[in-house]
Amino acid sequence: MIKKAVIPAAGLGTRFLPATKAQPKEMLPIIDTPTIQYVVQEAVDSGIEDILIISGKGKRAIEDHFDRNFELEERLQQKEEALYQEMRRLSDMANIYFIRQKEIVGLGDAIYYARQHTGDEPFAVLLGDTVMTSVIPVTQQLADLYDQYQSTIIAVETVPADKVNRYGIVGGHKLSDSILQLNQLIEKPAIETAPSNLAIAGRYILTPGIFKAIESTPKGKNNELQLTDALLNLLKREQIYSHTIEGKRYDIGNKLDFLKTTVEFALRREEFASPFFRFLQEIVATHQSNGDKA
Repeated sequence: MIKKAVIPAAGLGTRFLPATKAQPKEMLPIIDTPTIQYVVQEAVDSGIEDILIISGKGKRAIEDHFDRNFELEERLQQKEEALYQEMRRLSDMANIYFIRQKEIVGLGDAIYYARQHTGDEPFAVLLGDTVMTSVIPVTQQLADLYDQYQSTIIAVETVPADKVNRYGIVGGHKLSDSILQLNQLIEKPAIETAPSNLAIAGRYILTPGIFKAIESTPKGKNNELQLTDALLNLLKREQIYSHTIEGKRYDIGNKLDFLKTTVEFALRREEFASPFFRFLQEIVATHQSNGDKA
């Protein structure tokens, strides 16, 4: 059983400047809920209540978000009972710990900060700027497979073949429609040499062996220690499997996908769905009547 989760959230968020100059990109809201709250909720829904967030300079807002705010709670308790209960639930949803990555030098380096917290246990990793929607939480899907294979499990998703050069891609021996036993992990391969169109999707179950693998993995491009390189190193010592997720991944790391995500989530909200859909229809009709090209 997976009992601990690690959420890397130390990146600078440069693609969202100037919005991220003074706030973490993980705190950018999808409507009224910060991105990282969806990530923490996925871990909790997967039965994990011990969560370590790897933060960095200027990320204090994440800690404050999951902490108590007694003055706010007192005012809400007097006037807005539902919001009061939501704020209490937020601060009580998990045991959340924080450690700061001293230098932003790659995802592999960030994961290495978790070694004392996770010890000799396998643990989940959920990227802080990636939101998943699914019937069964994606982290739970991976944890269930870990119980079967007792090895590192990587979440992957199918991407268009002509876009594999944008992602970390896996290859291996097919065990079922959704499971591969891996023999390749390649970061942004050329289209003609990609072993598959299965892209790493921001969720992992890692064994403690990842830490020794990180220690023996040299830094690569931009002097960063990449998790994909460390996993390739781990593959020399242990078996690694991938699981094609049942659900949808939303990458909040770029502006266009953030906008698309906000629209989709708004259309799922009962209080917004109908009027917002009508608004979108009006916008499309206006653009079409003006002869605008998509």
